[in-house]
Formats: sequence, structure tokens, C-alpha cells
Amino acid sequence: MQLIADILLASGAFGAAIYCYILARRLKKLQTLETGMGGAIAVLSSQVDDMTRVLEKARGAADHQAKSLDSLTQRGEGVAARLELLLASMHDLPDAPKSNAAKSDSSGHEPEKRLRFVRRKLSHDNLEAAE
Repeated sequence: MQLIADILLASGAFGAAIYCYILARRLKKLQTLETGMGGAIAVLSSQVDDMTRVLEKARGAADHQAKSLDSLTQRGEGVAARLELLLASMHDLPDAPKSNAAKSDSSGHEPEKRLRFVRRKLSHDNLEAAE
């Protein structure tokens, strides 16, 4: 019985040694910087640093554009206020005097004025002088 227990104990120790050897080899492969997981982690770390720098630049550009847009909006609001003031002051101006009050019809509206064009024929002598 003692012999069977010793054989089982020795085979268990041998199996644990083989398992530890396999784990050590895998751990070495994982830690190598060129080909293993360590290399992948190093590449990802550098990419994270690059993305952080790009994000900071984008954030700075967005802040600058927001400030520019804010100043343009304020300028626009100022111009709109001045235009509203000008429009309000236009309502306060007196109407133009009506000189042709006698020509208005019974409803108080003036008849529509039409432009007249006069065409003149040029004489033959005037054409020769123009040349």
C-alpha cells in the first residue's frame, strides 16, 4: 500500500512539474515585446497616447470655434437690434405730402400713374451727321 501511495505522489509531482514548465513557456511568450502579448500591449499603449494628443487638439479647436461663433452671434444680435430700432424709427417719420389731392377718386386712393415713352424718328440728315 505504501508503494502505491509513493507512486501516486511521484506521478502527481511529475505532472505538476510538467504543468509549471508549460505555464512558464507561455508566460515568456506573453512577455516578449516583439511578438507576444507584451508587444500588442505596447502598441495599444502608444496608440492610446496618440489618440489622447489628437483629442486634446480637437478639443482646443472646438473651443476656439465655439468662442468665434459666440462672438459672431453677439455681433449679429447687435446688428439685429439696430435694424429693429431703425425700422421702429421709420414708422415715426411723417408721410410724404400729397400734392395731387384733387386727382384722388372718391375712395381716397390716388389713381395709378403710368409712365409714358415718347419715340422720335430720326431724320435722314441726323443719321448722316452721327456717322
